[in-house]
This record gives sequence, structure tokens and C-alpha cells, in this order.
Amino acid sequence: MAAFEVRGGRKLHGEIIPQGAKNEALQILCAVLLSPEPITISNVPNIRDVNKLIELLRDLGVKVGQLGPDTYIFQAEDVRLDYLDTPQFVAQARELRGSVMLLGPLLARYGRAQLPKPGGDKIGRRPLDTHFVGLEKLGAHLTVEGTDFYRLHVDGKLTGASMLLDEASVTGTANIVMAAVLAEGTTTIYNAACEPYLQQLCRMLVGMGANIQGIGSNLLTIEGVQSLGGTEHRMLPDMIEIGSFIGLAAMTGSEITIKDCQIPELGIIPDTFRKLGIQLEFRGDDIHIPAQERYEIATYLDGSILTVSDHTWPGFTPDLLSIILVVATQAKGTVLIHQKMFESRLFFVDKLIDMGAQIILCDPHRATVIGLDRNKDLHGITMSSPDIRAGVALLIAALSADGKSTILNVEQIDRGYQNIDERLNAIGADIRRV
Repeated sequence: MAAFEVRGGRKLHGEIIPQGAKNEALQILCAVLLSPEPITISNVPNIRDVNKLIELLRDLGVKVGQLGPDTYIFQAEDVRLDYLDTPQFVAQARELRGSVMLLGPLLARYGRAQLPKPGGDKIGRRPLDTHFVGLEKLGAHLTVEGTDFYRLHVDGKLTGASMLLDEASVTGTANIVMAAVLAEGTTTIYNAACEPYLQQLCRMLVGMGANIQGIGSNLLTIEGVQSLGGTEHRMLPDMIEIGSFIGLAAMTGSEITIKDCQIPELGIIPDTFRKLGIQLEFRGDDIHIPAQERYEIATYLDGSILTVSDHTWPGFTPDLLSIILVVATQAKGTVLIHQKMFESRLFFVDKLIDMGAQIILCDPHRATVIGLDRNKDLHGITMSSPDIRAGVALLIAALSADGKSTILNVEQIDRGYQNIDERLNAIGADIRRV
């Protein structure tokens, strides 16, 4: 098990390029199973979750070639369906939350799919009902073995259907869309997720020959086609990493420029950080964060305390609430963080409290942060990374803290952030992997 030894209190300075989007990659890579023709994907992040999914696809029989550091070519011409029945597949799929999005493509093209309960962050209940209900409406038959193994099959072909999703699940919408593009007839999906990642998946599928209307809205209309071809696709920069770098700059009082951000795709992320008093300058498609000694949290017009909460897109992404929370610990003012979607995602705040932060954990979903206004530095401690986003929030806290911090279980961070120690050390951080 690896750990980071972090010596905090250093000012960072320079330019940093965000990696390709992790959450987009997990959808896009599963979609290569929909066609027997070559598909080229660029800006693929070199992170554990993505690399494990590429390995799983290779073991399924997908031909995988690497054309460059972040560019791959995939061809799912001879998929080995028998591999689904092996213990190796079960073990691989259990390690990855993204493996759930294999179901739609396999079902659409081959008429059967199966999966153990997938892994991922332990951040509370993450039910898969939206996936299965949607696939069943397209004509799939579901069998559940025990409590954590799912088998799906279809008699003949999937058939288009009209459905209203019980929640705007990103991965659920992705699975249903990937199944519907090869179904017979028309599928309409109300309350569809419309995150940029899902839009990117739809654009890629259209490039492969799919017929999808309403991209970017919460109503998708899909006219099924007989087959899909190859395409080339470039993934967006990771908005979560961009937000993490904004928070890092503010927390450490550093001057950083984040390159090639695809700013129009960031939604309200920049303005949410501005509500914490963080200055951002857009320079073309780059975001420049000047060094700030202090930053002050805004209040509502009536003077009441600001609340930052997560919501489905175009609301604020839940993946950045951990970053907002840690950045608020050194702001002037008070903010209520309301994590609506997951009941275990705020449980890392005890580590911040041990470092000297003033935080009241109100309940599993809400925490009140009373900013220290830089009157007192956080101090280094030994802690463990509970999940990807909390892990990076703790890394940001450690980089701003007085003294040395040790962060255990950094494999969690590696699941979502590419060579984060090397990239931050290049702009002045002091992080040692041990």
C-alpha cells in the first residue's frame, strides 16, 4: 500500500494541464463494444480505473492498440462472450464501478450480458435499479442470483420504448442509450442525465451512425439502427480535476494557470468557486488563478449563510463538494455544505478537524464550515484516503498545512488522478510517494 508524505506551506506556481475526463472515459470505453469496426479515442487519462477497464476489454477479446501516450485504437470484432463466465471476469468487474456500463452494449449487440455487483467508492448507497428497469423496458429479462450477481438476456432483439427514469442517473442513462441505439424502433428517455460526459457519449455514438435527438437536454429520442461503424473521438478535460486545481491554488495562496479547460463545458463550477471569494480569470480557454492572501465567502442578499449543494447537471457536481469543503476551511466566513446524493461522502471531515479546521458535521448529508480566515494554519497529521475525491481534498489540505502530513491508501487517489504527485511537484509541491 502506497502513501504520500507531504510537506505543506509551499507556494505553487506555473501551468498545469488537466487529464482527460475519468467519468467520460468509463462510458466511452464501454461503447467500443457496440461496433466491430476500429474506434480511435484520444485524451484517455492514465489512471487506475481506466487502465483496469482497458485491460478488461482486452481480456474480453477487444483488440487494443496504443497509438500515443493518451491515444488508443479499439476494435471489438471478435468478443469472447465465454469470458463473462470466468472467475477472472467476475473479479475484474467487482473492482470497477464503471463495469456496469458493459451491460447495455453487450445486451444490444449480443443479446446477453452478466455482471457481479460492481465496485467503486464506498460513499453510501448506489443502487442500480435505474439501469435494470430501463433495460427491461427495452425487452431484456433480468435474473438476480443471490444478492449481487445479475444476468440479462433478450429473446430476439431489443425493442424501443418510452420511459421516465426514476432518477437522472448518468451511468444509468448511458447504459440505456447504448442499448437503445441498436434496438428496433424508437426509444424516448425522459429525465435523462445531460452531463457533458453523457453528451460526449451521444456525440460519439452519432459519429458511429446512431440516430439520437435532444443531446444536452433531459429528453432523448433514439431511433434504433441496424449496426454502428467506427469513429474517432477526443475526450473532454476532466472538470473535477480542473475544480481541484482551482481549490488547490486558493488553499495554498498560489498562482496557477490551468490550460485547455473547455470552459463552456464547466457549467456553474467557476461561479461556485467565485462564491467562496476565489478570483478566476479566463484567458482564452485557460483559467488563471492569481495568488490570494485571503478570500471571503459570499452571503445571500439578505445576509444569510451561503449553502453549496450538489444537484444533477446543470447543477453543481457532487464530485467537487469535498474540494469546496476543504477550501472553505481557510476562507473568511461560513458556508453550509449539503451533500444530497450520498450519505457517506462527508465522513472524511474528522481528518480536517484533527488538522485544526472548524467544521460541524450536522448529519450524514450536511456540514457547516467556519472559515479560519488564515488566522491559523492547518497542521500536518497522518490520515487515510477513503475515496477518490476525499483523498484529493485531504491532499489539498496537506499541501496548505504547517509541517508534514502522511496520506495512506493513495491508491484511491490514483484511481482518478493521473500521476498527481509528479504533476504537482513540477509546479512546486513537495510530495513524496513511499
